[in-house]
Amino acid sequence: MDLMKVVEKEFASGVEFPKFRAGDTVTVHYKIKEGNKERIQQYRGVVIQRSGAGMTATFTVRKMSGNIGVERIFPVTSPFIDKVEVNKYGKVRRARIFYLRNLTGKKARIKEKIF
Repeated sequence: MDLMKVVEKEFASGVEFPKFRAGDTVTVHYKIKEGNKERIQQYRGVVIQRSGAGMTATFTVRKMSGNIGVERIFPVTSPFIDKVEVNKYGKVRRARIFYLRNLTGKKARIKEKIF
């Protein structure tokens, strides 16, 4: 067996996330330490990309804060992620929807996928 896979399996966090991809609206419950206190902050936005595989996998979430777009990259294996909730499944044709950065108003909406 590959030595890297052995090390990855040993350090893997047992947290399972629901299946989500680019275009989905998710809420990430993220643990924040302030001094000796710990709280959970919710970060809700649209997933604009997923990249990497295994231990190095990440996903980028974009949200609008006031009138400014804010993006944050979360490692999938981060111990600070409490849970990830999928609010809406989006219908997009690409794996990386960077074109969303240039759109404003009604053009920036993503159609919802209905099962």
